[in-house]
Amino acid sequence: MFISSAFAQTAPAAAAGSDMQSTLMSMLPLLLMFAVLYFVMIRPQMKKQKEHRAMIDALAKGDEVVTAGGLLGKVSKIGDSNLSVEISAGVEVQMQRSAVVQVLPKGTLK
Repeated sequence: MFISSAFAQTAPAAAAGSDMQSTLMSMLPLLLMFAVLYFVMIRPQMKKQKEHRAMIDALAKGDEVVTAGGLLGKVSKIGDSNLSVEISAGVEVQMQRSAVVQVLPKGTLK
């Protein structure tokens, strides 16, 4: 008596274009997050790797270097994938080229 009968209403036919727009709008935040991630994290990391690779390729005998382990020394021999670093008079250590973190200016080590 107090509750009226509910009649099903049909929604007006939606245009095909509005369905496509809603799909694009729902994917927009995901695309924006990927773009921000690329410019904030991925691109700078790739640039840093490229600079490190160029530094390792440019190593020459006599360069003063810092290794990933914190050793400071002078490059005495260079191979394809490894090098020898003189860390003290008469003391040479062999290591991988990728372990070099930084090339110091000439005359830093005495």
